[in-house]
Amino acid sequence: MNDHFCGWYYKCQSEKETLAVIPAVHRANGKTTCSIQLITEAASWSVPFPGSAFHGDGMQVSIGENRFGPQGLHLHLRAPCLRASGTLRFGPFTPLRYDIMGPLRYAPFLECRHSVFSMRHTVTGTLQVNGVPCVFQNGTGYAEGDRGRSFPKGYVWTQCALPAGALMLAAADIPWGGFHVTGVTAAVLWQGRQYRLATYLGAKATDIRDGAVTIRQGRARLTARLLEPAAQPLRAPSGGAMVRTIHEHAACRAFYRFQIGENTLFALEVPNTSFEYEFP
Repeated sequence: MNDHFCGWYYKCQSEKETLAVIPAVHRANGKTTCSIQLITEAASWSVPFPGSAFHGDGMQVSIGENRFGPQGLHLHLRAPCLRASGTLRFGPFTPLRYDIMGPLRYAPFLECRHSVFSMRHTVTGTLQVNGVPCVFQNGTGYAEGDRGRSFPKGYVWTQCALPAGALMLAAADIPWGGFHVTGVTAAVLWQGRQYRLATYLGAKATDIRDGAVTIRQGRARLTARLLEPAAQPLRAPSGGAMVRTIHEHAACRAFYRFQIGENTLFALEVPNTSFEYEFP
């Protein structure tokens, strides 16, 4: 079997708490392993497991005593640097109308394929993280996933909850027939409507620099700008192995503006947003 990885990302947020849990299974050099990462605004941890600890398929998976699925997650982590336990229950997912990758999900050459399982759902329950309770009572959740061989060499990704809505934006360097192009995709839930900007719909990244990205698609323009660098390290795949270090802001301030023509749908400074900026 070729080197590969498959990971799931569950973000859980309340007025006081933000954490993301990232279970993954990875195969490199003929060996399968798995891991669970946990990140908060103040710290991050990565707990390794043997490949035999992984069970399941699709979104219903387990790693050891830890379980993950559309209904929620259960943690029982015991590692030298981390003790995490508890159960979180998810409300009904809010999926996109169609796959975030569109027709590109069939492209055989992609290093990484992205999925968005839920733009917004409720989170209820308590996790104990190194003795500190993280309590969620009708909190806000987000769920996505990645699979392939490697994360892109350069990329920016951000996600946030908006008033009664949500936003996800990604732009990445993509090898394409000996060249490199910048692929983009974004989904916005706003005032009961879903908006999609993507390369396969004609969207382009017009500016990526200094922690900010702007993408355009016809008359639509979406900008995201990191305001408060405070990233924590995470492990990411390269050739199937979790040997790369990236940095994520699990809960930081960022600015978002969404315009269609002369109409500005929103221009907001959002607290507790998630942001990864891995462009040089």
